[in-house]
Amino acid sequence: MRTVTTWVDKVHDKDKNEQPIHDMCFHPDGSMLVVAAGNRVLVYDAVDGSLIQPLKGHTGNVYCVAYSRDGKRFASGSQDKSVIIWATKGTKVENGVCQIEGILRYTHKDPVQCIAYNPLSLMLVSCSLSDFGLWSPEQKNVTKYSVPSRVNGCTWTTDGLLIALGLMNGTVSIRNKQGEEKARIERPGGSSSPVWCVHFSPVREEAYDVLAVADWGQTLSFYSVYTKDFKVTEIGKERQLRFDPCTMQFFPLGQYILMGGSNRECVLYTKEGIRLEMIGAQESWVWCAAPRPDSNYVACGCNDGTIAYYQLVFSTVHGLHRERYAFRENMTDVIIEHLITEQKVRIKCRDMVKKIALYKTRLAVQLPERVIIYELYTGDSTDMHYRVKEKLNQKLECSLLVICANHLVLCQDKRLQCLNLSGEREREWVMDSMIRYIKVIGGPADRECLLVGLKNGHVFKIFIDNAFPVSLLKVPTAIRCLDLSAYKEKLAVVDDSGTVLVYNVETKELMFQEPNATSLSFNTMCEDMLCYSGSGVLFIKAANYVPYQQKLPGFVVGFTGSKVFVLWNYSMRSIDVLQSAPMYQYIEKKMFGQAYSVACLGVSESDWETLGTEALNNLDLEVAKKSYMRIKDMSWLYLLDSMEERKKKGEFNEQVFLGDILSYRGEFREAAECYQKGGKPSHALQMYTDLRMFDLAQEFAGDEDSSDRKTLLKKRAEWAKNINELRSAAEMYVNAGETMKAIEIMGENGWIDMLIETGRKLDKGEVQAIGLVAQHLRRLKQYALAAEMYKKMDDTESMITCYVEAEAWEEAFALGENHPEFRQIIYVPYAKWLAEHDKFLEAQKAFHKAGRLDLAFLILDQLTVNAVEESRFDDAAFYHWVLSLQCLEVAKEEPEQKEAMVKLFYEHQRKANIYYAYHTIHRYIEEPFTSYMPEALFNIARFLTHELTTQQPRGVSKFCTLYALAKQGKNLEAFKLARYALDKIQQLKVPLRFQENVDLASVQLRGKSFTDKEELLPLCYRCSTVNPLVNTRGSRCTNCSQPFVFSFVSFEILTLVEFQLEDGISDEDAMRMIELSDPDASSDEESSSSSDSSDDEKPGPTLNKLSGSAANHPKGWKEKKKGNTQTLTINDPNAGGESDPFTERLLNFEQGGSDFIPVVVNAAALRAMSPADVIVCRWPPPLRYQFFRNLMPDMPVSHCLSCNRLFHTDDYELQSLQKGHCPFCRRPSDPHQTGADDLGLNEHHQSQLSRYLRFARLQRDKRLRTVDAAFEDCMLSRLSEVTYTRDEVEELLTLLSGTVHDEVRAELVNADHTALLLLRQLFVQAQQWHLRLDSHVEQLENNYFKLGDEKSKLIERIQSIEAQASTLASEKGELSSELVKLRSELEFLKTSKDTVSKEQLDQIRDQASSVQRELEANLQQSEFTKTLLADELDTTKHKLEEIRSQLELAEQELDHKFQQTAAYRNMKKMLMDKNAKLKDLRSKLSKYEKDDTVEEE
Repeated sequence: MRTVTTWVDKVHDKDKNEQPIHDMCFHPDGSMLVVAAGNRVLVYDAVDGSLIQPLKGHTGNVYCVAYSRDGKRFASGSQDKSVIIWATKGTKVENGVCQIEGILRYTHKDPVQCIAYNPLSLMLVSCSLSDFGLWSPEQKNVTKYSVPSRVNGCTWTTDGLLIALGLMNGTVSIRNKQGEEKARIERPGGSSSPVWCVHFSPVREEAYDVLAVADWGQTLSFYSVYTKDFKVTEIGKERQLRFDPCTMQFFPLGQYILMGGSNRECVLYTKEGIRLEMIGAQESWVWCAAPRPDSNYVACGCNDGTIAYYQLVFSTVHGLHRERYAFRENMTDVIIEHLITEQKVRIKCRDMVKKIALYKTRLAVQLPERVIIYELYTGDSTDMHYRVKEKLNQKLECSLLVICANHLVLCQDKRLQCLNLSGEREREWVMDSMIRYIKVIGGPADRECLLVGLKNGHVFKIFIDNAFPVSLLKVPTAIRCLDLSAYKEKLAVVDDSGTVLVYNVETKELMFQEPNATSLSFNTMCEDMLCYSGSGVLFIKAANYVPYQQKLPGFVVGFTGSKVFVLWNYSMRSIDVLQSAPMYQYIEKKMFGQAYSVACLGVSESDWETLGTEALNNLDLEVAKKSYMRIKDMSWLYLLDSMEERKKKGEFNEQVFLGDILSYRGEFREAAECYQKGGKPSHALQMYTDLRMFDLAQEFAGDEDSSDRKTLLKKRAEWAKNINELRSAAEMYVNAGETMKAIEIMGENGWIDMLIETGRKLDKGEVQAIGLVAQHLRRLKQYALAAEMYKKMDDTESMITCYVEAEAWEEAFALGENHPEFRQIIYVPYAKWLAEHDKFLEAQKAFHKAGRLDLAFLILDQLTVNAVEESRFDDAAFYHWVLSLQCLEVAKEEPEQKEAMVKLFYEHQRKANIYYAYHTIHRYIEEPFTSYMPEALFNIARFLTHELTTQQPRGVSKFCTLYALAKQGKNLEAFKLARYALDKIQQLKVPLRFQENVDLASVQLRGKSFTDKEELLPLCYRCSTVNPLVNTRGSRCTNCSQPFVFSFVSFEILTLVEFQLEDGISDEDAMRMIELSDPDASSDEESSSSSDSSDDEKPGPTLNKLSGSAANHPKGWKEKKKGNTQTLTINDPNAGGESDPFTERLLNFEQGGSDFIPVVVNAAALRAMSPADVIVCRWPPPLRYQFFRNLMPDMPVSHCLSCNRLFHTDDYELQSLQKGHCPFCRRPSDPHQTGADDLGLNEHHQSQLSRYLRFARLQRDKRLRTVDAAFEDCMLSRLSEVTYTRDEVEELLTLLSGTVHDEVRAELVNADHTALLLLRQLFVQAQQWHLRLDSHVEQLENNYFKLGDEKSKLIERIQSIEAQASTLASEKGELSSELVKLRSELEFLKTSKDTVSKEQLDQIRDQASSVQRELEANLQQSEFTKTLLADELDTTKHKLEEIRSQLELAEQELDHKFQQTAAYRNMKKMLMDKNAKLKDLRSKLSKYEKDDTVEEE
């Protein structure tokens, strides 16, 4: 590094007294230098040192100045305790004056010592002896904070968040922008070492700022300051300065530190505090110094008024060996760069680097007091990891430094010294002249060769193991640069005149010379390649050809391959230079080998292609192949490989080879001529065929070669296919016999017409082609045509598969009927299709038909599990019922599984019954309201209690069942059963939400009698025994063990007794006997006479029920024909004294026995039964029929033929009307029961029913509106907040209103449908007697509408009367007020009669009497009108009272019905319970409030 003094100035006052320079700072752009000199502020031009403007504003010495970041203002602080903000209003003008003026001043209590601007904002910190202040343009006042000691220096962090203050007491205070101290640095010297200089590095590290601190203990320290957590730690060790520092500044990039002080020097340090060089020596203390931004200029100010401005010139210290380049950075670091891979590595020497030498794996670094030698960890050419090998702790003086494998060579003027790595001198050479250039050119270890150029023009070659230099040659002038070629055959020299001289080393002959050169270098990879530069131009010379040149500033220092290493502006650049020009020079001379060598150094792809083309034209196959390999041209490489193979086989034909080359280039006509000349016309034929030039190929094919013609035809088809003329290609393939390829093209393009035409033309034996046609048609969804092809192949399975894929199930089923072996491939996909469309039951049946019983059962099992998990117990019951029927089908088809399947059937039936019943209980428990009557809930819960004693299916809760049983038992006064249920509940885990209710019910039942209401006890219709409500043996009689038969809606016990057939009687025989039986005949077969059998009896019309219901046959009539007489008699069952055979067999059991003895009937008993009294459940095989006898025909029973469940007829009809299907198996109801559209009646009677239904709907809507109005009136007029809030009661009533609305609607619908059924039965009987009945529905409708019209007219009349009454009242009031007014005037006149004449008085009296007469007439008319209106009002009120009484009666009836509903009772009970709890809580609260009052007193 060199220092150049640019300008110096010395400041004096007007009395010529020296003015100390206390501080200085540069403008951010470096154009101006502001100096604090004495009591003035001087502004200099930084370039030439001219004074731009002196500023006067302070009365004392100015101690500090600082520029803002935007350069528009700067501040100065003075001994006069003030701070002035100066603003720059313009740039430098022609006369040297810049417009700067003070814009603001503020003061401190003490002299201002230092100031600093925030690097990111315009905030200024100013420090005095006792405090510091913060100012910004946005503030009106300066915020000041006290400090414990004098502030000597201040600085900001790079982010402008923290301030560091250097104090006189030896500490550093770290504060934020609010003045709060966040950290403190205690220096070791304490108050004896005041901190004079502090400065933050302008370059921030990753997470902290670096703070440099210098004190008058002559030490320099560095600290890391974290902005986030305010953590402060010391970095490295303290540096001893050996002088008292007065100024310290970082360079703008943070790489150096500028310091000065009592040493009277301005010194340059590294950012780690390592001393580098002295910049300038002064005659007095250096108080301030500042680096110029973005340049290597430094200014310093001294106590004697001297201002010195220096330029720092940093010399380049570097070394190069082949592709490795080492250079100095920041004066103390060595950077090694691999110029090819661009890898870099840094070596921190922590001292000033003076010299660098590089050779192979060695690196030598000369420091002021030692030399360090490094080596690579490995010998890899790309390795960049160096380690210390030796240290020579000697101070060596040299101008040039060279490192060898094991030696160090020092050059000083004429002397060369060779030292080993231990520092011992082994050899020394003294030359005749000063050494100008030295370079290691290689050689074995310990025998390396040095190339030395002297100032007198001599060039020597020195071996380090030889004491005698070898002279190579001598040039006329001094040597500037030299180099030796790769093979050591040529020597190139650049002399002082700038001439390049190239010599032959052996002959010493000058080969050529070129002017205008400053440096040169041979290519290390090519002997004949030389690169040199001069005058901003780069020259590349190959052999003796004209050099190639391009513009490139800098000095060539190396040349390897295509990379030229150029030194420019203290940096090394690696330039890629194409070697195209030398390569083309060699190509022109047909020197393809040399051209290839040059091209290997680096040329473009087009150059490689040119080289390969030229070499190929000259049949230099080796160079051509290498060239095309470089650019990876596979087509040419393929050609070259084939040519080399043929050449090895001895098939070398120059004309054929040239033809191949020409054809590859596209010169087809010339190539064909070469083939013809070479005797290979077939090659031309192949070429034209490949080119689709079929007309030209025909010239070489010949007329009689049919194989060539066929080949051409196939080629033309392929060509048509490739150019997308696919239809033509398909036709050509068909003509050429390539049917499969033609079919593939047709199928890929969807040409159905061509496919079917081709398929029909194919022979039946061409199975593969027909199958391919069918496959494509199938893919194109032409299933009918595909089936035609499969039919032609006799492939039935593929036909079925085709229909299945098309989801044409009807066609597939038709084929499956004729081919049962393929049923599985039909029904399994069909079942999957149904399952995908959420038709699981149909899918289950399809799986069954397919023989996949496992999947059929799996679907139903999964549906059942899902229904139970989702609490859809009615669905679970339905699925179990379907599973049971599936088991019967399996038992019928597979006899070996009959027993297991029948057992599984009964299990599923039982689960279906349980889930069906539990669905009602679950809804009753979970939902707030229910539509079931208490008796129905009671019966269902009792049924489940008996069923759950042996088995509890998944999802069925015993608690819910017992809880419902106990609750309804309590309501129906079955206290014994309720206590039994609660006792059972105590053994279970009770949910928390029911625990309180269970406990309360248990307590309440203890006060009830331990009995059950007699009306609830079940009666056995076989033995007439009254049974307890709970039987440990299940739902059967305790006396005769006869199982009870339940109605599957209300679960009441039906009046049915099951009987079995005597052995030998089949089900079909029994059915025939029952259907042909005579109820009036004797039960004893022997007593029946032959004469009775001739009587012809014809049953008349009876009142039929739904399917399976018992008709009221005993009360029917019967017509008998005997001879020529006809009699009509009433069928009375009590007439005659004959006994019923079935009744006699009912008592055939053991009293109180544990074994059940069924009722077994014989043929005579069957014949004696009435078909209307027998219900038969026809179970499918292998089960037998179930027979039931209705012992009370007056109670009709309905039978569902689908699920064989029995119901009370009323219950069944109601459920069928509501749901439209059987409540158990969901079989759709009989269409005759769904409406009046198809009732089996004539048109007249159907119209009568339709009119009745319309009227019923009208009445129903009226009643529902009445219910809604009643609830609305209740909520509007009767709602209070005594015990409940209004919102709570309104919510409850709204919910209750909806439930009651639904209940009333259902009840009205049921009533309407019941009346409809009665009318239907009446109409049926009338039609049998050919009667025509009329219903006067129109009269009812007219009355209804008439009543509504009268009501509306009455309301309008009342409103008009009220309006007239109000009008008369207002008129009466006006007349009364007028009369009062006249009377007051009359009194006034009487008082003033003295002043009024007699005539006037008479006139006034006449007016008064006329007014009084008019008033009396109006009053009489008003009284008459009032009387008339009062009469009409009384009449209207009477009518309204009648209507109101009717409405109240209807409301009372509705309230009565509503109070009888279970929903009302449940809600009433809930309200009463809540009221009781609230009263209890209020009583407790009042008690506690009294206690609080006592405590307060």
